[in-house]
Amino acid sequence: MSWSVGQVSGFAGVTIRTLHYYDRSGLLSPSERSPAGYRLYNGGDLARLQQILFYRELGFPLDEVADILADPQANALDHLLARRQALTEQIARLQKLVDVAERAIEVQRTGVELTPEERFEVFGDVVFDLSYAADAHLKWGEREGHREALARAATHSKEDWQRLMAEAARWRVRLLAAFDEGLPVDHTTVLDLAEQHRQHITRWFTPCLPETHCRIADDYEADARAFALVVPPAEQRPGLAGYLRAAIGANAERLGGGGDLGDLGDLDGLGGLDNLDGLGNPEEAAR
Repeated sequence: MSWSVGQVSGFAGVTIRTLHYYDRSGLLSPSERSPAGYRLYNGGDLARLQQILFYRELGFPLDEVADILADPQANALDHLLARRQALTEQIARLQKLVDVAERAIEVQRTGVELTPEERFEVFGDVVFDLSYAADAHLKWGEREGHREALARAATHSKEDWQRLMAEAARWRVRLLAAFDEGLPVDHTTVLDLAEQHRQHITRWFTPCLPETHCRIADDYEADARAFALVVPPAEQRPGLAGYLRAAIGANAERLGGGGDLGDLGDLDGLGGLDNLDGLGNPEEAAR
């Protein structure tokens, strides 16, 4: 018994165009022809189509499906095991993305609501990159400090954000002055600036130990999205991210990897602006 392209399309749930593509690519060519020259599929063709649709449903690309069907005994198991691992990892990543979405929804519901004009008034040139927030959440979302940072950020009022950002701006002016003056990273002024940054994260978001502060600083040098939350691109200088990272590391050494220098005054640090809308860099203090 044989079936036409239209019949196979109807009961297999694939388009005629797809069947024609499979034919042209050599993945599935009808074994028979009608007296009028029309393509006809036999039982073996349908069995092969079933296999193709099975692997496609699992997300295999067509070239990999062709390889499996060319030598099913040798390749099918290895391919299926690899696909299972890939699907398992994809499921885990998608679940974390669901968590990111739920956290964003929670922040929107419980956090301070700002109009676009108010957001510009508060955050100015600081650019919040949602992709960076999502990536950070995927890495650190299970940490208690991450959850605490987001929860505290969600309680900040517009006035809190204005105060936080004003402190950040004053701190940034002093950081840029130290960098432009060429002060070494172990200069007392620079070390104090690093410590103010650390204490500011603790004050506004979550306790930030010196070793945690160093991990946050690693992102400043490695990821431009992270550093843009500390120093807007228009104010950046070549080497500034590495300078801040080195200063934070030197300050951690000064503290012996722990302890505290006490209140350094106005705490014009910057941890807070890494958490626009409750998502962003301060969650890294959870690491």
